[in-house]
Amino acid sequence: MNSISIFLYEWKHFIRSPFKILAILFFVLAGIYGLHNGANLYQKQKTEITKIKQKVIEQQEKILAYYNKGEKSPKDRPWIDLTNPFWAIWSLTTYHFKTPSPAIVYSMGQAEQYGFYKSISINSSPYDADMAEEISNPERLQTGTLDFSFVVIFLLPLLLLILLYNIKVGEAEKGFLPLIYVQTGEKNKWLLARVAFYGVLLFMISFALLLYGAMLTRVFESQSKTFFQIGFWILLYLLFWILINYLILLKSKTIVANILQMVGVWLIFAFIIPASVHQWVSIEKPTNLMIDMIDVWRNSQEKILSQPDSVIDQQLYALIPEIQHAEISKDTTRKVMARMYSMNALAQELLKASITAITKENQAKNDLIGSSFWFNPVSFFQNKFNTLSQTHYQDYENYRQGIQTLIDKRIKIMVVDVWKDTKVDKNRYLEYNQIFKK
Repeated sequence: MNSISIFLYEWKHFIRSPFKILAILFFVLAGIYGLHNGANLYQKQKTEITKIKQKVIEQQEKILAYYNKGEKSPKDRPWIDLTNPFWAIWSLTTYHFKTPSPAIVYSMGQAEQYGFYKSISINSSPYDADMAEEISNPERLQTGTLDFSFVVIFLLPLLLLILLYNIKVGEAEKGFLPLIYVQTGEKNKWLLARVAFYGVLLFMISFALLLYGAMLTRVFESQSKTFFQIGFWILLYLLFWILINYLILLKSKTIVANILQMVGVWLIFAFIIPASVHQWVSIEKPTNLMIDMIDVWRNSQEKILSQPDSVIDQQLYALIPEIQHAEISKDTTRKVMARMYSMNALAQELLKASITAITKENQAKNDLIGSSFWFNPVSFFQNKFNTLSQTHYQDYENYRQGIQTLIDKRIKIMVVDVWKDTKVDKNRYLEYNQIFKK
């Protein structure tokens, strides 16, 4: 009996099993539901970004109206001087966005736990309160969120278990196995072909779901390579579980033994190992409550102001050398105001020092988790799906770095223009808009 004949035999066996057909149906429905969750999140984030961009335009037009009228400030806030670089940049509304990837339809990763837009000001930081903490995939399921990667990672092995649990031992319990071995001539080849049939069937179903997801967010328009990469990792993940179950089937002699061993292995890889690693990492690298950063931000102004003016000036000159020989530095009276407007630059440097420590701790924690991947395959594949969907921790770390870059740029330009006594007009305000968009 060749492989094609075995495939045809298994197909007849499959279509005569309502339980297995129903299990596949539930898997497909769960996959479709997960894909729609991802697509809805993608559309929600895109829509929100569009709204925010429109609000930014409206705010900018409102400020431009003051310049067009030759007014320095709103009537209800006369202390604001829009010709002063400090107030002009303070009133400038800009955002940094983490534009969602179309591949988010496959794996939402950290997308629901971290902010995807951030208002940038001279007082901002990448760890403001609107940058929420990470929640793991199983915990997201408890809140009602199920994505496609969860279906693949946790439900695909269970579906494989349902499809394979009675292979070989079912025939053995009915006394047909010796006859089958006589017909096929090679029992291991016969078993492997039957297992391979379900492997091919599940991959075809998974690939069809991938195609459906690609249509929901038009993945092929910009990320066709990602589509095939995700398909490749799903195939590897499926082969991983097929190999484990095949080895169990080789040794097992009863259906009950099959089920207990398959469920036991699934529990070990899907829950026990990831949970143990999570506990280990929590002990080795406890969660940083960012108390140091909060204390720094709360006390920074007081700490800076307690220093002599000459020390503050030297710190500013070291931080931004361009202002050392500015014309305003020779005028004692105007220098007092320039120094006051520049305090945020020094406060931000103190804050960045504490942020660097937090970033290093987070990176060390992620490196520790990464070191477990050789015995923690479920987390390994989950991280692969998140990386390809641009919803991995590192994607949000890059996003935070982008926020810090914009804050630094904003502060530096503001300080330089203040010390150069630049008078902001409509053209300079428009230049600020363009500079801070980059």
